[in-house]
Amino acid sequence: MNKAALITGGAKRIGKALALNLAQKGFDIAIHYNSSANEAEETRNEIEKIGVKCKTFKCNLENTIDVLDLSSKVKEDFPNLNILVNNASIFDNIDFLDVTPEFFDKDFNINFKAPFFLSQGFARNVDKGLIINFLDTRVNRTTTEHFVYNLSKKSLYHFTRMAAKELAPRIRVNGICPGPILPPPGENKEYLEKLVDKIPMNKIGNTEYIVNAFNYLLENDFTTGECLFVDGGKHLNY
Repeated sequence: MNKAALITGGAKRIGKALALNLAQKGFDIAIHYNSSANEAEETRNEIEKIGVKCKTFKCNLENTIDVLDLSSKVKEDFPNLNILVNNASIFDNIDFLDVTPEFFDKDFNINFKAPFFLSQGFARNVDKGLIINFLDTRVNRTTTEHFVYNLSKKSLYHFTRMAAKELAPRIRVNGICPGPILPPPGENKEYLEKLVDKIPMNKIGNTEYIVNAFNYLLENDFTTGECLFVDGGKHLNY
């Protein structure tokens, strides 16, 4: 039986690249999605053509009960689950003074609370495994744009390190901090090109850089509690 991975937000963008990468390595894939049903189905078809098992799971990560159910459902269909990738997030920009309780809860539920409880469920259900959390290049600096988003990712950054200590040696927990890789939804490549002057490597990235970093964390079983910045050095300029 193949080992298996659950990837939140695995239907498109970085999540899809990671799903295809793991499928090519022989992993069965559980794809979480919420509103991207068509993309999830397309990705499932691509993965099955590689020759491994793939199933999609719809879940609204705002709803904690649904999140807890997701862990159980995936483990039932993929008893050999040993990788969890907390990739899904939202990236809204609302000024601090305009943040409402509803907006705050939505951001934290998706960006932090869901990864927290998915990780807890994973740790309860697997004997040995790997968790990789997707963070942001901003996590080690104080910036106020995307105020609640940044706060949620900072929380996930510290959770990653705390969970790595708590769950070792049975489960490794690491993070990846992407920089300018893909434009946010609704933006185009020009959005990223405007940032080039602020990137020490003087170029924007692509999903291959993320996949390479992911593979390092996957294959190096002496690495836990590490958060890799894959941003061309952008975090150095904050």
